[in-house]
Amino acid sequence: MEAIFHEKQEGSLCAQHCLNALLQNQYFTAVDLAQLAQNLDEQERQHMLEGGIDSREYQNFLEQPSSNYDDSGFFSIQVLQEALRVWGLELVPFTSQNPIAQEAQNDPTTQKAYICNFRQHWFCVRKLGNQWFNLNSLLTGPELISNTYLSLFLTQLQQEGYSLFVVVGELMESEADQLLRIIPAVQPIKPSLITPEGHNRARGVVGSEGGVGVRREDEEEGEDQYLQFALAESRQLVERDDTALQQALRDSMQGYIEDTISKGGETLHTGNPSASSTPAIQPTAEELRQKRLAYLQNKETADTSSGCSSSVDGPSPNAVRDDSNEEALLQEALRMSMEQPK
Repeated sequence: MEAIFHEKQEGSLCAQHCLNALLQNQYFTAVDLAQLAQNLDEQERQHMLEGGIDSREYQNFLEQPSSNYDDSGFFSIQVLQEALRVWGLELVPFTSQNPIAQEAQNDPTTQKAYICNFRQHWFCVRKLGNQWFNLNSLLTGPELISNTYLSLFLTQLQQEGYSLFVVVGELMESEADQLLRIIPAVQPIKPSLITPEGHNRARGVVGSEGGVGVRREDEEEGEDQYLQFALAESRQLVERDDTALQQALRDSMQGYIEDTISKGGETLHTGNPSASSTPAIQPTAEELRQKRLAYLQNKETADTSSGCSSSVDGPSPNAVRDDSNEEALLQEALRMSMEQPK
């Protein structure tokens, strides 16, 4: 693996890294590619000039920035094609009707290399020795791809939105070719993705042996959305739990107060108005549970008895006064239960 030439991403010079990885040496620099791009711009200018220097098309052409390169280091497919012509190589769209492209679609292993592009990012997949490698400059090193997985790998790239090109022509024999034929590469740990600071363009990377494609912008957006969703769910759970807890406390306290009233007022002395100023003793959780249970049992018995009596004798003359007294006692008990001991 050490013999394989691989350049890691610098700025936006992925086109340079792609070409050098394909040729397995540092044959091109950013200056070389910029010169090729300027030559293409001049050829286009001369072509547009045929319509006249005062023509609208020519004036619009002069006002537009170059479509072949920019200050960040991006280079167009035309620049890559010009660079490869120097080595007797050409690019054929993978999905075209060209016989070579048709052969590559049926069996990708019949070719020598592929160049891939997505959102202005370039990288190559090349056969070295008898093995295939992903030479993406956004990886920490070359990534081994098995022959049986190559077809699925290219399919994944297309699904991710990549444009694929078949490299046609004879590639030079490299040192890596010679060594890998003798000692095939073994890669127990796959290289990881690198994301240099200031590298703003979204770039796709597909894992070779079992991964799905990953687009960094989409992945970060999805993680952010998932995080926001998880936080919202967490807040809702907390609110629901808090509401349930408050309701349980109210039910328990209500049972305790009503049970106290029904027993003649152990902490509330109904016969002595001044006793209401005495702080209530706070019950324990077990006392609340026991009193709540006793209250429910007493209430069930009382409801049964009152139901039978009312059906025979009708309402008591003192029912209104009793209800009023119980309501006053309940309000007083609630006030006392909320007071804290001094």
